[in-house]
Amino acid sequence: MHALFKHYDMNLIEVTSLQQSGLNLFCTLTEAQLRNRLEPEKGIFIAESPKVIQVALQAGYEPVALLCERRHLTGDAAGIISQVGDIPIYTGERDVLAQLTGYTLTRGVLCAMKRPQLRSAEDICHDARRVVVIDGVTDTTNIGAIFRSAAALGIDAVLLTRSSCDPLNRRAVRVSMGSVFLVPWTWIDHANSPQDLGFKTVAMALTQNSIAIDSPLLRSEPRLAIIMGTEGDGLAHEAIAKADYVVRIPMAHGVDSLNVAAASAVAFWELGK
Repeated sequence: MHALFKHYDMNLIEVTSLQQSGLNLFCTLTEAQLRNRLEPEKGIFIAESPKVIQVALQAGYEPVALLCERRHLTGDAAGIISQVGDIPIYTGERDVLAQLTGYTLTRGVLCAMKRPQLRSAEDICHDARRVVVIDGVTDTTNIGAIFRSAAALGIDAVLLTRSSCDPLNRRAVRVSMGSVFLVPWTWIDHANSPQDLGFKTVAMALTQNSIAIDSPLLRSEPRLAIIMGTEGDGLAHEAIAKADYVVRIPMAHGVDSLNVAAASAVAFWELGK
């Protein structure tokens, strides 16, 4: 064992075979299998890169196993290793781990972590003033970007319909730069309306009846739930019809709309004031 780690209780395991016991967390299990729909309390997700893993650890997420290029044991991963106790730490050369995972690791480190117990919408929204409802957004990059904007621009909670992508998907976590660990979130059904929790709802949509996003009416509302729709079709007509406000972002040069991730950043900045 390297001298730097003599004072750590390390469980260092050299990767010599792609069929090695315990490695299925990182290579053979699908996102759905990691999520474990039948027994959510046993679910796992993968955090990638030292910075993202560090954010998760600081937010209280529990590590299960680490996969790390050998050269990072005394480099980028050293601070993480000092915090994870005696969990298995699988290590090997860059090319071996790339064969194992099917891709080159971002900054050479992956961490399998336990999924937290989800809180209720009533709980995470109890003291919230501004929340976002993500309705049917399935692109992992967009989910990660929305969470990053939500964390940066003061959104208090995120509610996702079950037709949306899992925020703890590996790519969504990476794109968010760990912001998925910073903003409370949970799943909701279409039957659960933010209006039942005391919010006025803002449907982001282009309709003849929509008002501009900088309308004083919106800024004066004490509690707003901003509803963002799917990448292609936008919000369903039913969601728009039920909303208290339908809101548009004024455009120039004949551009009709923004990508949902970009639109969310504009909405959070303007409506979070």
